[in-house]
Amino acid sequence: MGQSSRTPRTVAVLLGGPSAEREVSLSSGRECATALREEGFEVTELDAGSDLCDRLREISPDVVFNALHGRWGEDGCVQGLLEWLGIPYTHSGVLASALAMDKQRSKDAFRTAGLPVVESLICAKEEVRARHVMAPPYVVKPNNEGSSVGVYLVHEVANGPPQLSDDMPDDVMVETFAPGRELTTTVMGDKALTVTDILTDGWYDYDAKYKPGGSRHVVPADIPTEIFDLCIDYAVRAHDALGCKGLSRTDFRWDEARGADGLILLETNTQPGMTPTSLSPEQGTETGISFGAMCRWLVEDASCNR
Repeated sequence: MGQSSRTPRTVAVLLGGPSAEREVSLSSGRECATALREEGFEVTELDAGSDLCDRLREISPDVVFNALHGRWGEDGCVQGLLEWLGIPYTHSGVLASALAMDKQRSKDAFRTAGLPVVESLICAKEEVRARHVMAPPYVVKPNNEGSSVGVYLVHEVANGPPQLSDDMPDDVMVETFAPGRELTTTVMGDKALTVTDILTDGWYDYDAKYKPGGSRHVVPADIPTEIFDLCIDYAVRAHDALGCKGLSRTDFRWDEARGADGLILLETNTQPGMTPTSLSPEQGTETGISFGAMCRWLVEDASCNR
């Protein structure tokens, strides 16, 4: 549990912020703030802007609940600020957050830990627009955003390279497409909760993740015991390989035709969504942990030096 000398009573929930995932963060933060108030905490909701440092000094909370998603909130930046201010905070620390957000470097950490990942390259956006930098099918995505923001799937029958939008970063990740079912596992502390099978009618994109009815979740996943147990094992090992704290969620693709060899680790999220349609709270409920209890645990687990 947390390392603070007394039970935290006042909590500042960080939400919103300047990232591409601002709207999801606003929803996550409001849900968490409501749950924490119901758990008896005194809660201030704080939209993370350029005055964040001054606002935190003014509020002086016992704990910061980080409900930010994407850049600035999930990549080590706000974690560094909170370390500097000496305010205990939830979820992962500076290094784990930065590592997990950098998809290429996190893949390197997973490979070192013996976890299965697909081949990937970091390429200039203009080069990816000009030619196939690897044989289709492949996926193009920003190296440092989450929630399927700016993801392009280039099919095997594609005539030409993808026409990436101008708001994509100058350098992007290109990775071999991993076919199969979308599975995910939440780790809370040092324990994996369960496995969810995510069913969609098409690509598991931003809308499928966050819009009601965008996807259907089968939890626990109706998959062979061997695959279920591997997801549990891989998720804990991924959490540990990056040095994550608090809550994380690791996403997989599983190609049923290849059995255990078809299970591929896609990425680990250090700030899983905490909205009504989010996967981690749903897994908590399935394993006997209410949404309020999950939020309370995160607050009580908060610390500096994470």
